[in-house]
Amino acid sequence: MTVPPRLRRALVRLRRDIAFIAAGVTLHLIALLLHVWVVMLLLGTIFDPDPETPVVLALSVPLLIVAGVGLTEPQRWRFWTLCGVELPRLRFKGAKRQFGYNLLIGPLLGVLECLLLALLLAALAAALVLVWVWLVPWEWRVEHRGYTTTAAYLTVAGLVALAAVPGLAAGLVRLEILVGRAVLGVSRSDELARRVEDLTASRAGAVDAADAERRRIERDLHDGAQQRLVSLALNLGLAKATLTDLPPEAQEVIDAAHREAKDAIEELNSLVRGLHPAVLDELGLDAALSGLAARAPLPVRLRVDLPPDLPQRTAPAVEAVAYFVVSEALTNIAKHAREATRAEVTVTRFGEILRVVIADDGVGGADPSKGSGLQGLAQRVRSVDGTFRMSSPMGGPTMMSVELPCLT
Repeated sequence: MTVPPRLRRALVRLRRDIAFIAAGVTLHLIALLLHVWVVMLLLGTIFDPDPETPVVLALSVPLLIVAGVGLTEPQRWRFWTLCGVELPRLRFKGAKRQFGYNLLIGPLLGVLECLLLALLLAALAAALVLVWVWLVPWEWRVEHRGYTTTAAYLTVAGLVALAAVPGLAAGLVRLEILVGRAVLGVSRSDELARRVEDLTASRAGAVDAADAERRRIERDLHDGAQQRLVSLALNLGLAKATLTDLPPEAQEVIDAAHREAKDAIEELNSLVRGLHPAVLDELGLDAALSGLAARAPLPVRLRVDLPPDLPQRTAPAVEAVAYFVVSEALTNIAKHAREATRAEVTVTRFGEILRVVIADDGVGGADPSKGSGLQGLAQRVRSVDGTFRMSSPMGGPTMMSVELPCLT
């Protein structure tokens, strides 16, 4: 005979719930019996003094404390194996919650579990009362001719109780899961801390992936398109120098193509440096910023103070952020800082903090909330847990201060 899928699922669920409750009875009654034992020892010490009672009581209290923590691991196994609910390993850091569940809430749940199992056994016995009656001697059935009516009532009551058991068992299991998660589960503060760690790790991974992608694009442009343009410019220069007998129109075309190729190479160089300068990886932040200062359209005073005895170099992602902050800041000064004649860049490392300060002598008035460029700088700094500050009063000077953690 084929069992309907719905009935089969209900039976599987009932078997799981009953197994979960039966396993809980054992664990919860251990704490209940320990409670009863300690209370009896206390009463015995008060009303019937015995020289050995204090010694036994002194041994029973540590046993109760050990049970308050030691029963947590079996509970974790019960929740995971039978219900698929994972509880964290609290160990001793959550002793208060473990004591509260195993020694206070657990015994109350154990009483409910015992009542439910007792109801199940009583319902089975009542539903099968006619079977039990036929097992007794026939003389008893002859002497008690009205037993069939009573047995019928008991059978109906047993079947009704059996019909109620699955719902009660499922409700009790849900109650235990809710209580277990609330008391033994991850606390809100721990959950928030874990989410912060996950978000920090995922953000760091995204920053590293973006930096790696910029490096790859820079390498591909440098080794591919840039080399082809250099070869083209060399060939055009060679043609310009050797093919002197061409008509003037052809000479002008070659000369124009040669200038365009050189301009394209310069633009590509700027693009490559904007993506990720190779000198930053090869020679470090000091050399990369020196190149920026030399190419800036206005005089730049650069001071880089990186102690030579550092235990390790600043993280590549942090160096890249510092480089791009300086690059974008100098570009903004050249484009938007009115009456600015010079700029000053100071890079200093204090322990695990890299501080970058960019200042100019313009008339000020820069507002970070009104420009996408400054907002982009602030977002880039925050991507590595840095801080971004800017001071630009009317009349100047303008100062941008960035602090970056070195080991992000």
